[in-house]
Amino acid sequence: MGETSGGLSSFVVTPIQRLKKRIPEGIVRTLLFVCALVSVVTLVMVLSFLLWNAYPFFRVYPIIDFLTGKIWDPSSNIYGVLPLLVATFLVSLVAAVIAIPIGIGCSIYLSEVASPRIKNYLKPIIEVLAGIPSVILGLFAALILSEWIMAIFHPPTTSNGLVGAVMLAVMMVPIQVTIAEDAIHSVPGNLREASFALGATKWETIRGVVVPAALSGIIASIVLAMGRAIGETMVVLMACGNAPQYTWNILKPIETMTAALAQNVPEAASGTTEFYALFSVGLLLFILTFGVNIIADLVLTHYREAYK
Repeated sequence: MGETSGGLSSFVVTPIQRLKKRIPEGIVRTLLFVCALVSVVTLVMVLSFLLWNAYPFFRVYPIIDFLTGKIWDPSSNIYGVLPLLVATFLVSLVAAVIAIPIGIGCSIYLSEVASPRIKNYLKPIIEVLAGIPSVILGLFAALILSEWIMAIFHPPTTSNGLVGAVMLAVMMVPIQVTIAEDAIHSVPGNLREASFALGATKWETIRGVVVPAALSGIIASIVLAMGRAIGETMVVLMACGNAPQYTWNILKPIETMTAALAQNVPEAASGTTEFYALFSVGLLLFILTFGVNIIADLVLTHYREAYK
């Protein structure tokens, strides 16, 4: 009887043992919550910092004139942000048009078409490209790429928006490939086998099964790459010409918001209108990138519901 009781007692979980099991889970849950809280608090602090320093500017300069003005000239106290906003949008859009098809095609090739030997060589090379410092890419764009574009398109100057857009596209592709290829590769193999069993060819399977199944990861890769393009500073500073003129011509020298901040912040005296105007540009850039992420999240939610 005693042996039976001893055997049964080994299966009974005492309150102390239950507490010991719950402590690690509680600690991990608390740490994860703290990490999430730090991210949210950091975001709120950055936004508060920008709002606090942009508010003095909007007290003396109408926000409508700031958003719709077509002249950015701090030396004359004219702060129309439209030339910087259009330049940022134009360069990022052209870069996306170039990079997105290349990135998606490269991701599909690496995951579905390339042999393991080619993939083992090609993917590390693409990932290394993502680690090249942007100042090196900016130097290449300013000295080499600008001459190639001058010979092909004959722009008025060697430094123009197209030079920066092409180099931004080069920077976007590795980010896309790294994330999108993993998403495509993670599509369950039984989906491919079912498609083949129904008589679909390999390309029909890729187009109709694999890509839709991995679409959320592909969109995420595009959004991250777009964020890199919008927030990039060094390349556009060295390659786009730094001319804050309102134009939709990508072949003309232009100045993006990031380039304006990098160029003017060191020269702006603290407490001046120009100083606070630059914080307003930073606030607009923050809102722009935040909006891109919100739109991407809505698109991801739509596709996840569509393919459930």
